[in-house]
Amino acid sequence: MSRLLYRLGKAAALRPWRFIAVWLVLIGVVAGLAGTAGGALHDNYTLSGTGSQRATDLLEERFPALSGADARVVVHAESGKVDQAALATASGELRKLPHVSTVDSPRPSADGATALMTVRYSVPVTELEPKPTLDLLRGATDNLDDAGYQVEFGGQVPENVTAPGGVAEAIGVVAALVILLLAFGSVVAAGLPLVVALAGLGAGVSGVTLLAAFTDVATTAPTLAIMVGLGVGIDYALFILTRHREGLAAGLDVPEAVARANATAGLSVIFAGSTVLLALCGLVLSRVPVFMTMGFTTGLVVATTVLSAVTLLPAVLGLAGRRVLRRRDRAAGATITVESPRVRRWAEHVGRHPWPWLLAAFALMLALAAPALGMRTWPSDASSEPTSNTVRQAYDLVEDGYGAGANGPLLVAVDLTKVDRSALPGLGERLAKTDGVTSVAPPQVSPKGDAAVIMVTPEYGPQDERVTGLVDRVRADALPPGAEVTGLTAVYTDLSRVLSDRLWPVIGAVVATSFIMLMIMFRSLLAPLKAAVMNLLSISAAYGVLTAVFQWGWGASLLGLPHSVPVSSFIVLLMFAVLFGVSMDYEVFLLSRIREEWQLHGDARASVSTGLAATGRVITSAALIMVAVFLGFAADPGLVIKQMGVGLAVAVALDATIVRLVLVPATMSLLGRANWWLPRPLARVLPDIDLHGGAAPAAESEREREPSPA
Repeated sequence: MSRLLYRLGKAAALRPWRFIAVWLVLIGVVAGLAGTAGGALHDNYTLSGTGSQRATDLLEERFPALSGADARVVVHAESGKVDQAALATASGELRKLPHVSTVDSPRPSADGATALMTVRYSVPVTELEPKPTLDLLRGATDNLDDAGYQVEFGGQVPENVTAPGGVAEAIGVVAALVILLLAFGSVVAAGLPLVVALAGLGAGVSGVTLLAAFTDVATTAPTLAIMVGLGVGIDYALFILTRHREGLAAGLDVPEAVARANATAGLSVIFAGSTVLLALCGLVLSRVPVFMTMGFTTGLVVATTVLSAVTLLPAVLGLAGRRVLRRRDRAAGATITVESPRVRRWAEHVGRHPWPWLLAAFALMLALAAPALGMRTWPSDASSEPTSNTVRQAYDLVEDGYGAGANGPLLVAVDLTKVDRSALPGLGERLAKTDGVTSVAPPQVSPKGDAAVIMVTPEYGPQDERVTGLVDRVRADALPPGAEVTGLTAVYTDLSRVLSDRLWPVIGAVVATSFIMLMIMFRSLLAPLKAAVMNLLSISAAYGVLTAVFQWGWGASLLGLPHSVPVSSFIVLLMFAVLFGVSMDYEVFLLSRIREEWQLHGDARASVSTGLAATGRVITSAALIMVAVFLGFAADPGLVIKQMGVGLAVAVALDATIVRLVLVPATMSLLGRANWWLPRPLARVLPDIDLHGGAAPAAESEREREPSPA
């Protein structure tokens, strides 16, 4: 593989315009196809085997008028009561809108100051374009606006409207450019990683749009893919660029420096990207379609950024020549400082005193992780939105006028081929007597008389911790065979449980595949095991910080949230898969350099300090870039993306500081030669991967085969 990358890098450096032209054509073709044949984004929350899904399937089959999407029109009068004639006019206009099946009669609050109209669609929310549909709702209620009433919108359709993107991406790009300028002192060197990363990102995102024409792609999937792809894409290009500059500093000509950088750092990029891809593949085990699409769309973007790093970057490096160096460093004989003396001294200090530093770092990580023991996961709803958002204002008006539970009613779907129609009144009475139920509406029977729906209003809001127990009581104590409960709260309950049940299979698969990948790459048992344990530590610490910031509210207001919120159910599983792969990037690059030094000199302790010193500046720059990119996405209005941004930024910061500067030198100093121990049976079957692109004598690689676990 390293020889192939060497030849590829040299060919690109010698014939740069050919490679650049291929990339321009590729981006143009994929973008053109995406624009003409690309599909729309759809969320697929099918939860096979759950009670809420069975109820939804029953309604879709026998009561389609109540099975589609819904929107709520909330009208409020600052003084007096809402005029019923004005409500009737608006209701008539709403019934004329496309795909609207019914509009419930306006429901006034006890004081008459608020009225609620529920608009029901004949199609699910995934088949509606939220923004145009919301605009139509606004247009149909113009008479209420003209009359001076406050009109707000809630329900599935308005809550699926996403704010325009671009701000978070811009923050990340600008921050990355500033960091690169400070690190390299050259506009050319600073701009190249960004250009290459954005090229890979553009091709990947266009591919995601094209993919949406053939399968469901979640509405948040492109944002997540951009967040991860932008961070890793810049970092991958940065690592290869840094190795190229080292080659120039060593006196190599430009094509040879490019070729060697591609053979060494490029190989690490491929392994790091493969680790991210394997981690994202773990989301398939969730068996929740929306998570599966997030996994393969993000993986597609990561793959294109890896491809751009090892094919496009060598071409532009060949074109740039020695301009990637500072002006004063381009002169013949100029010396370029590659390693960081401070990092070397620090690594040597930790290596001499490993136990105190190991225990202190371990204690700090556990302290940060401790809040995660009390983490409560729950999907976000309108109450988590800023108070300026119409869905939040609609939520608050409904809560004030009808009670907290009115924002998350339960829908009991009854199969009248299994339950006698005469039993419906008794079922309504049992539901009304259930602890935690405020009111029960009269049953609605389908036109064919083969299904019925009973709306149950809970006492608690959708994010209240008690709603899970209420759903369980309804299912256990009130529902006969043939009846199931769905609705927002029931779906949230089932989704949280499904994700909790699938978490451990995903964790097991991701850790196992990453361990195997690193074992193949480094031909070691203890090095990948240590990497996996440290990744689990940093992820646990990130979970703890998320819990403190969002659930405890220690930073919610700074992030634009009105109050503390639970950690989104999506986050635990999704962040683990993404983070485990991304966190491995720094481990791969660092261990690659340490192992290279070990193969060259055979000094276990010195290889650690030399490897850390050689990668100190570049990994610090890469980590700062990734943290800046992820924190930029913390400004995203979507709660899932906001929490992902904070969690990923925290974990990367911990990886680049506590893990890299303390835990790695401490543990590797203690393990010594055992870091690279591999049992003979495994040594015979595992491939021998040349991480240094042939730079070291072949005989030196024999040192790793010495079977010494101590």
